Amino acid sequence: MQARLAVLALAICALGASAAAQAAQPTSATAKLTKSLRSPYLSLGRTAALAVSLHTGQVLYAHNETVPVLPASNEKVPVSWAALVRLGPGFRFRTTVTGTGALRGSTWDGNLILKGYGDPTLSVADLDRLAARVRAVGIRAVRGRVLGDESFFDGRRAVPGWKRGYVGLETPPLSALVVDRAKGWPALSPPLLAARAFTEALARRGVSVAGRPGLGAAPEAGALIAVDHSVRLRVIVHRLNRDSDNFTAEMLLKQLGTLDGNAGTSARGGRVVVETMAAAGIPVQGVRIVDGSGLSRLDRLTAAALVGVLRAAFTDPRIARVFVDSLAVAARNGTLQDRLSNLRGVVKGKTGTTSVACSLSGYVGSSTAFAVLQNGNPVASWAARAAQDRFVTLLARSG
Repeated sequence: MQARLAVLALAICALGASAAAQAAQPTSATAKLTKSLRSPYLSLGRTAALAVSLHTGQVLYAHNETVPVLPASNEKVPVSWAALVRLGPGFRFRTTVTGTGALRGSTWDGNLILKGYGDPTLSVADLDRLAARVRAVGIRAVRGRVLGDESFFDGRRAVPGWKRGYVGLETPPLSALVVDRAKGWPALSPPLLAARAFTEALARRGVSVAGRPGLGAAPEAGALIAVDHSVRLRVIVHRLNRDSDNFTAEMLLKQLGTLDGNAGTSARGGRVVVETMAAAGIPVQGVRIVDGSGLSRLDRLTAAALVGVLRAAFTDPRIARVFVDSLAVAARNGTLQDRLSNLRGVVKGKTGTTSVACSLSGYVGSSTAFAVLQNGNPVASWAARAAQDRFVTLLARSG
């Protein structure tokens, strides 16, 4: 493991020297790749691109590769990679039901607290299963209330650098306790919506609740009554990257922010991502992970960092297959379904588009890792995608 990371670090440190050599002695292939990125609608000065051999780390092409730029949804690449590294592909989110009080006969004399631990996939169907487990322990009535507990994360619904309106449009509101992506918000907060939905789930299972849904915190000394577990992280990351799910990315980032034992925040999660990159020998100068989705205008990535993550993932036997398979496949599925028909099945990648950034990174077969990030104010996304496709096509043809 240490030897592999050392090789990766040496290869990445050589990027600047390789780029300088390219500038001094441009080859035909280099000139063609640069030409593929040119467009009257794009700024080459605000474009960063890098391609390296997956097996040797040799730089095949570099342009502004150490310049920090807005990544759009390519932000999800380091976030999902760090989650797989730090949490493991088998990680599962949990949601618990804790009781304060005591069971007297078939009546729970007290409250039930539904506590969320950041499951982005939590649904009414999961609550129905939790309600069935509550009934299975002999509870038929609750004298108190159902309280929603979101204290595992902070209470921020958005992230710095987001436009007004992103919450509810680009992603549901953020919370450690969100059911069915907060359907019913903003009339009620996510944890209150969850408490109401669980009260209704209990009623469907024949468990009556006397009080109205509310908010509260589960005490450490409370009685653990039921637990629900999500699907494994390997499945969640697949959904996140292939379809570019902003909400799941944000919840994963906050989950990483809990690793120090504190409430999960986007800022803490961002620090964990950068620390994980640095520990793997990936260059992090200029990198700023503010959110998980890439919606924030405060995010910054370099092509060198992005390709470093791609190569680190590809060479890590613990997560390589899960990570690579989580990406969209050219002309087949996900956000690449309608692109690169000439390279169907050959390219796997992560797209990204906002009003100011357009990006594509990934793999050409099993030989090359690449990243192209283009910024503008605004960026001509249609021209950027065409340039990206030209660039990747040339990479594939060059072998």
